[in-house]
Amino acid sequence: MKLIARALVAVPLLSLVAGLAYASSYSDTIARFRDANQSADFFRNCYGYAVFPTVGEGAIGIGGAFGKGRVYQRGHYVGDVSMGEISVGFQAGGKGFSQIVFFEDKRALAEFESSGFEFAADVSAVAITAGASATASTNGASAGASVDVNSAVTRGVYQKGMAVFTIAKGGLMYQAAVAGQKFHFTPRSS
Repeated sequence: MKLIARALVAVPLLSLVAGLAYASSYSDTIARFRDANQSADFFRNCYGYAVFPTVGEGAIGIGGAFGKGRVYQRGHYVGDVSMGEISVGFQAGGKGFSQIVFFEDKRALAEFESSGFEFAADVSAVAITAGASATASTNGASAGASVDVNSAVTRGVYQKGMAVFTIAKGGLMYQAAVAGQKFHFTPRSS
């Protein structure tokens, strides 16, 4: 019963975070990732990518996140994707962020487009934030301040054909939790 009550508290928190985190257009979000040193090179060499202009996340013990995005193959819009996440653990607060998932090859994109794709526990995201570093993965998240951009996390690598980057939009959240991002792809109707 306590679990259900906590879940019901998390829903309004998610709504609040989604409202606070301003919504960017897809082209603006893509431009922000193209302009970031950490992710710019991935656009030249990737097979495709999925971009989420705004993902809202909130929690009080039990948390969740949600975002809608688009999938691009060789720069062409091929479908829509939604992302959901449920987490349990020591966590409180809310935040908003943009996220991009790069696909190294056709196999990685096809795996992502398969129904109900979920990241493995070892996938992590590189946070693109001047003066701060953070990691977000399916097994939790952490953050820390740094003196300058050069001492922040600056390199992403493909793991199992995918590389994930995030840009913080706002909010404050402490989290030491187990979480998993799950995606649902819908092909674009012609």
